[in-house]
Amino acid sequence: MSQVREREFQGNWFYSFWKFSRPHTIIGTSLSVLGLYLIAVAVSDGHSSLFPLLGAWIACLCGNVYIVGLNQLEDVAIDKINKPHLPVAAGEFSPRTGKLIVAITGVLALVLALLQGPFLFGMVAISLTIGTAYSLPPIRLKRFPFWAALCIFSVRGAIVNLGLFLHYDWVFQQNQSIPSAVWVLTLFILVFTFAIAIFKDIPDMEGDLLYNIKTFTLEIGKQAVFNLALGVITVCYIGMILVGLLHLAQVNSLFLVITHLIALAWMWWRSRQVNLQEKSAIAHFYQFIWKLFFLEYLIFPIACLLA
Repeated sequence: MSQVREREFQGNWFYSFWKFSRPHTIIGTSLSVLGLYLIAVAVSDGHSSLFPLLGAWIACLCGNVYIVGLNQLEDVAIDKINKPHLPVAAGEFSPRTGKLIVAITGVLALVLALLQGPFLFGMVAISLTIGTAYSLPPIRLKRFPFWAALCIFSVRGAIVNLGLFLHYDWVFQQNQSIPSAVWVLTLFILVFTFAIAIFKDIPDMEGDLLYNIKTFTLEIGKQAVFNLALGVITVCYIGMILVGLLHLAQVNSLFLVITHLIALAWMWWRSRQVNLQEKSAIAHFYQFIWKLFFLEYLIFPIACLLA
């Protein structure tokens, strides 16, 4: 193989791996690791070493790839209909390659977390266990709308946020209880992730119906799920605005209120442009919801640092 072709092959492989890792989840995981670190720094006694941040980030990224990779390996036939661009469904990765990546990242996630402390290991181990139960037969909780949503928002909402803060607090040797700011963010993400969990199935109706994957979209219709997701996210933002108006001691109230009013208005403006008859329009709005999710892990920690 010539050097040019070899570089081209390597580039294609890394691009396929990037798709396999589901970039939007990688970004979400990265920002959650960073956001909880910034909050821990804001409420600690001046600790700001970057080593805990880097170590937790690598362990969580490995866990992320394991969870989304396992889901793709079990959903090849469905993805050929719903997400044909994914590397296993598209034939860019063989099932053997996918299994090898999943096995390596799963082991790495647990080992790296174990080496860094009990709270990070507990968080990663619980997340991987739930992720496995979500995708892998015979349990395969993704077949059931309630349990599928519970898996997603319990990991993203509660386990990751609380586990990461406790890990940083343990590393910084603060030994303090979980502050109210972390509980507020955890509740926001918990409810927001429920909206993501139910919305993600709207563009996937065809494949889910064919392979008997029950979703809220198939049970109550895409318009109802779309409206429900918007309502849930609206409640999240109104809750954050109320927290700002009540002057929570650990956050900058003015910054919190203004940023969440802007985000709420932006979401409703974008929602008016969505045509539910166009799969691409639904998918684009779903990615927009993820962007709002990403944004919260920047807005809220900054509000804590400005307090």
